Order: sequence, then C-alpha cells, then structure tokens
Amino acid sequence: MLFHHGVFLFLFANLLIFYALLSKRRPYQNWLLIAFSAYFYYKASGIYFLLLLTTISSDYLFSIAIIRSEKFKKQLTILGVLFSLSFLLYYKYAKFFIESIGLDPKEWEVDNLYLPIGISFYTFQSISYLVDVYRNKIELPKFQNYLLYMTFFPHLVAGPIVRAKDFLPQLKKKLTLSKANVNEGLYLISKGLVKKAIIADFVGQYVDIIYAAPSGANGLESLIATLCYTLQIFCDFSGYTDMAIGIALLLGYKLCVNFESPYQSFSITEFWRRWHISLSSWLRDFIYIPLGGNQKGPNLQLLFLMITMTIGGFWHGADWKFMWWGIGHGLILIIHKLVSKYSKDWNSIYWNGLSWFLTFSSVALLWIPFRALNASDSWVIFQNIFTKMSFSGFGQMFQQNSLLIGLLILGFAATLMKQGVKEQFKRWYINEHIIVKMVLLLLIIQCMYQVQSSTVQPFIYFQF
Repeated sequence: MLFHHGVFLFLFANLLIFYALLSKRRPYQNWLLIAFSAYFYYKASGIYFLLLLTTISSDYLFSIAIIRSEKFKKQLTILGVLFSLSFLLYYKYAKFFIESIGLDPKEWEVDNLYLPIGISFYTFQSISYLVDVYRNKIELPKFQNYLLYMTFFPHLVAGPIVRAKDFLPQLKKKLTLSKANVNEGLYLISKGLVKKAIIADFVGQYVDIIYAAPSGANGLESLIATLCYTLQIFCDFSGYTDMAIGIALLLGYKLCVNFESPYQSFSITEFWRRWHISLSSWLRDFIYIPLGGNQKGPNLQLLFLMITMTIGGFWHGADWKFMWWGIGHGLILIIHKLVSKYSKDWNSIYWNGLSWFLTFSSVALLWIPFRALNASDSWVIFQNIFTKMSFSGFGQMFQQNSLLIGLLILGFAATLMKQGVKEQFKRWYINEHIIVKMVLLLLIIQCMYQVQSSTVQPFIYFQF
C-alpha cells in the first residue's frame, strides 16, 4: 500500500467521498479515518498490526496511571517508555546484539525476525506522548483521539514523527477544509509524486547496479552512483513526506514540515536543522537536551553531540554501517562547532561557496557507508572515487545514460533552487484552474509509467 500506487489512489479517492458525507459528524469521521488507517497498516505489515494496537493500548493505560499518580509519576513514565521501546529493541536489534556477543541467532530464534513497518516511527511517537504527559504538556485525550493520532495513516509508516502536542489540539478544533488547503495539498502530492516516482525511482536503478558490484565500477561510475543516491534518498524520503503532508491537508489536518532544502546548507549543523526535522528535533528534545545539551560546558557538549548522532545512526538500522554513519556526522558536527568559533567573521561569497561545497561533499560521501551493502564495499567505492577517477569517459557515459544524467541534473537543480523561485512556482500552481492541475497530475502519472521499472519501488525509509 504505497502512496503512488494505483490501488491506494483509488481507495483514497473513495475515502474522501465518504469523509465529505460525514462532514457534520466529526466522531464518525474519526472512526472512518481510524478504520482506513488500520486497513492501510494491516496491508503493510499483516499480523503485526496487533503489535501497534498493543503499543497504543499500553501507552494509553500508562498515561492514565501517570496522571493519577502522585508518588510514582517518574517510575511509571520510565516503565511505559521501556515497555514501548522493548518491541523496537526486540524486532529490530535482537539479532544484532546476539551476533555482536558471538552467539548464534538461530539458537535464540531471532534469525528470521520480521521488522514491522513503521515501528521506529510510532515507537518514537509513543515515547514523546508519555514524556509530554509526564511533563504536563498535554492533557489526557479521549481514547478515540489518541487512537487516531497514533494510527493516522499519512504519517504512520514513514513519518514525519508527529508530536501529540501538535496533533491532538487539532482534534478539538472545528474541522475545516479550505480552498487554500486543497490547493496546497494537491501541490504537495504532485511534487511528491515527481520526486519519488519519477526522479528517485529512476536514478535509484543505477545506484542498485553500481552498489551491487562496486569492484566492477570505475571512479566516474562510482561518483555518479553516489550522487544519484544522494539525490535518491532525498527525493524518496522528502517526496513521501510531501505526499503525507498533502494527503493530511486534504483531510483537514496539518503535519509538521520535515525537509527544508537540506542540500542548500552551509554547515553540517544547518543541514541537521533542515534534514528529517521531526527526527533531529526528537533527538534534540529527548536525548541531547536531557543529557545536558550545551549547559554543562563545551567539552561535554561535544560528547553529547556524539552520543546523540550515534543513537540517531543506530535508529536507522541494526547494522554497524548505520552506527558509523551516525558517528561520521557526529565528528563533522564536532569539527564544525570547533571551527565556527574562529569563522564567525569569515563572511564572503568565497567562504560561503567553500562552506556549501564542504558540507554537501561530506553529506554525500557519508551516504556511501549508509547505502553500501557492507564496509568492504564502502571502501571499494571510496577507492574508486579517489584513486580511479577519470572524466575522459563522461561523453560516452552521457550518450548511454542521457536520461539518467538529465534527471540527475534536473533533480539537483530543483533541489538547489532558491526558495523565492520555489514559492513563485507554488503560487502559480495554486492560482491555476483546477483543470490545469488535473492535466499536470495526469502528465506526472504518465511520466511515472515512462521512467519506472517493471515494479513499483517501495519507499526507502520503510526499512527503517
């Protein structure tokens, strides 16, 4: 059940019809959304839908106990967080931990564990809910409202990570669907389809070929594949987020912005303020700041940064490559913190250009261990880029892969486009007649079928 799949688009169109018919009966609308979300998640994960229900039920019971308790608020919160976290640790990390200490996963019956889709996202949501209840940032919601918050299908399987304090208040307000929301929702869905189903899926095919056997690739091919993956993971994930936010707007709800042109960043710190904002803000609020943040001196601040980024890397998967990716970002963040003390007055077009290039290059190179199948493949790709590089074959490569290179250039041009230009295009789209919008959507769908492979590609972040 993918947002760009014909089956979903058909079901969602029918959902909107019944949703509109229930416009004056908000509780029934909510139950309709809950039922659709339950079906959506069941199609994605099967029997593991029961695991989601277990998490939701236990969180709600814990939140009641936390609010009613005078003496054991903190203990109940810790217990509730650990209970929710236990499912994530078991299904995602049990095999990794057992292998890491030299035991046989088969003996512990964890060799073929299936990772429930979206468990990393909804576990973080459940933790933030319990902590916000403990901190008195939210009141105890009705169970129906909490059920809708946790199962709301646009953000359920791949984010953004939605905070209860941002979503639950919307359920108390009158649900209104303005023309502006409809226009913006259609714009985001169309933009997301272009990013995901045209750009990301197509350039991802080349990434799969090169990264499957990097020893057979030269430096230029490895560099192009790395740039393709740099574009792919952004277009794939931000494209999904665009569609999620757009779909939510059509239902009358607002989800948080998750990407703000991250590849335009002039520092690694700025990059993490723009990339996967819901995750980076969650890590900041629930790990970095509770550890001490920048309140315990510069040395400990650097340590807390490293711990936070290591956990952030490990959140992406039970594999050392994700941890090294997180550590790599942690090191660059530390370097930036140290250098920025002396570079505050270095404000010129040349320094800004160099800062952008170093930031972009660091992020792109760190995607190599993130995408590679193992550490040895990562090393091979690094060697190819830095020791086997030759641009003499670019002309022939362009002839053989003109559509790939064209989409790569177009994708980065759109990604690096100034915000003012993007806003102008958005205003043009919103002000156009609905017929023009539908024609554009049909053209996008036609282009999807022209460039996609024989199978519909799942979203990258489903695996995390």
